[in-house]
Amino acid sequence: MAKTFLSFLLLFVVLVLAQVTIFNHIWLFGMAMPLVFIYFIISLPVTTPVNWTLTLGFLIGLSVDVFSNTAGLNALSCTILSGLRRPILRLYLPREEDMTNPIPSIRSTGAGSYTKYVLTMTMTYCLVYFTVDSAGFFNIGTMSVRILASTVLTFMMLLALAGIVSWNNSGSRK
Repeated sequence: MAKTFLSFLLLFVVLVLAQVTIFNHIWLFGMAMPLVFIYFIISLPVTTPVNWTLTLGFLIGLSVDVFSNTAGLNALSCTILSGLRRPILRLYLPREEDMTNPIPSIRSTGAGSYTKYVLTMTMTYCLVYFTVDSAGFFNIGTMSVRILASTVLTFMMLLALAGIVSWNNSGSRK
């Protein structure tokens, strides 16, 4: 239990630092920004109570907001994402008992289910983030391109991160 807590605390800190120091400064073609810190919300154990999931989602979003000067945009988006996390996971994995491990991963849910779960979570986050950021639908074309481009970029980076974490975890068990 303490090992899991410490590993998630470390993941929280590393993802926030990586987001604010590296990924916030990447804007591909002025349209796509990787939002890799949402991996923390995606990888929380399924057994985490909803109130803790919402609190942790808000805290990671607020942490990124503090360092990014985005005035609560990430906190709002992460809180909404945290609230939708369990229903989205149930779309692709009807029973939590089907998982071999309570932490959603490629190994515990299967590659297909995990890929759909991560894609849906990423798209949901980007949809909320860029809709609120644009303050309406004044330039729906640009907003749509940003949502789509950031979703694709973030999705690819999250799958790579999940592969690295999965590979690292499998190597440490041997």
